[in-house]
Amino acid sequence: GPGAHAAAGRPRRDQGVRGESVADDRQARPRGAGEAIRVLIVDDHALFRRGLEMVLEQEDDVEVVGEAGDGAEAIEKAQELMPDVVLMDVRMPRRSGIEATQTIKDLIPHAKILMLTISDEEADLYDAIKAGANGYLLKEISIEEVANAIRSVAQGQSLISPSMASKLLNEFATMVKRADEKQQVPTPRLTEREMEVLKLVAKGHNNRDIAKELYISENTVKNHIRNILEKLHLHSRMEAVVYAVREKLLEIK
Repeated sequence: GPGAHAAAGRPRRDQGVRGESVADDRQARPRGAGEAIRVLIVDDHALFRRGLEMVLEQEDDVEVVGEAGDGAEAIEKAQELMPDVVLMDVRMPRRSGIEATQTIKDLIPHAKILMLTISDEEADLYDAIKAGANGYLLKEISIEEVANAIRSVAQGQSLISPSMASKLLNEFATMVKRADEKQQVPTPRLTEREMEVLKLVAKGHNNRDIAKELYISENTVKNHIRNILEKLHLHSRMEAVVYAVREKLLEIK
């Protein structure tokens, strides 16, 4: 009955303690095949965090290891809990989600960061990508879709809400115009193979899928991606995707 429900919601404290001791044991190990995806939820609305947590608790392969209410706390918790994926709000007190993203990316490069925000400002999206975010989703998506988004990002895919993707194109069109006015050095040429790899990255494939598709080793894929990023002066796969779209190398549906 309702009594049981209330009780189920209550024992947060010892759950937290249990979660932390588990986290400490596993901190040093990267996630193995059957292990749940460790998720840190960062949002300044406690109710939203709780809602997300309740939905994600239903998923066998997702484990919420902690939560934070602002960017500064997010950075502390991320170092302590070593999450695989951080769900990050953009606008929060103390330190913004963008600042926190940049710091967490520096401290824990393997952590994937998925922005989950109500902000559909192009500037926020662009800053998030520059800070190294692996995805940018608007809170208009249904809460059930969040688990799938976490899985995709954990596997190395990049995600952008469709409505934001079109804004992104406009934002970049303006940037390209500005760059042209400055008459910048011509873009370095990518080899045919690099183009193939870039297109597959942009489709959201991870290195293993790309290796299979092109009949090359995962290591070779990594080297191609490193090369592409260096040639284009980019910092992340996500930026490479944005670049590819901007240069009309592929169409966003």
